[in-house]
Amino acid sequence: MMKFFKAMSCCGVREEGSALVELTLSLPFLCLMLLGAAEFARLAYASIEVANAAHAAAVYASSTPTALADTAGIKKAGGTDSPNLVGSNAITVNDPTTVCECSDGTSVVCTNNTTCSGNGLPMVTTVTVTTQSTFSPMVSLPGWNPTLTLKGKSSQVVSN
Repeated sequence: MMKFFKAMSCCGVREEGSALVELTLSLPFLCLMLLGAAEFARLAYASIEVANAAHAAAVYASSTPTALADTAGIKKAGGTDSPNLVGSNAITVNDPTTVCECSDGTSVVCTNNTTCSGNGLPMVTTVTVTTQSTFSPMVSLPGWNPTLTLKGKSSQVVSN
């Protein structure tokens, strides 16, 4: 058996081009993996931007009792916090929702504090802001162009 291998090595079986062939076969897969990693990073970044915009809008809404009625200011605060989402991927800040309850968990109407104050309990107002954005990948396959809707939600207690 050893004589066979020695005979093969002396007969001129050469391996000079094997590395080039391996690179040629593996390079498309490496490029595809790199492109996938870049798309995943873009998606993660956009998702973080949407969540941060919801948080910024909710913090603005809860900063003062008068800010809660400033819907335009709330939307501006959310949009300002996500400057990199522009064009068709721009952020949409939805109108905030408020929920009022007594500190013991009893739900009440936000304009009527008599239920809570009659029981000696403070009223707690919580504002919730939702945001959304559309994510479109840079590269799409023929016949398949997916878009994802990213959503963010944040709740804050309004300072009394």
